[in-house]
Amino acid sequence: MIYGYIRVSSRDQNEDRQLNALKTLVAQKNIYVDKQSGKDFNRPQYKKLLKLLKKDDLLYIKSID
Repeated sequence: MIYGYIRVSSRDQNEDRQLNALKTLVAQKNIYVDKQSGKDFNRPQYKKLLKLLKKDDLLYIKSID
């Protein structure tokens, strides 16, 4: 399975740039987005994605900053 993950720091930031890039590689239903600080990994969509990932799955992350 192929997944994508997007995180932006705040509700004011826009994830569209990352989303548009990932849509060319990943089905939209498999793209997970969190809008919160990157200070820790206590993020709802990230946790959901981790539970789905299996060996040999592919995860795209457009921006890691």
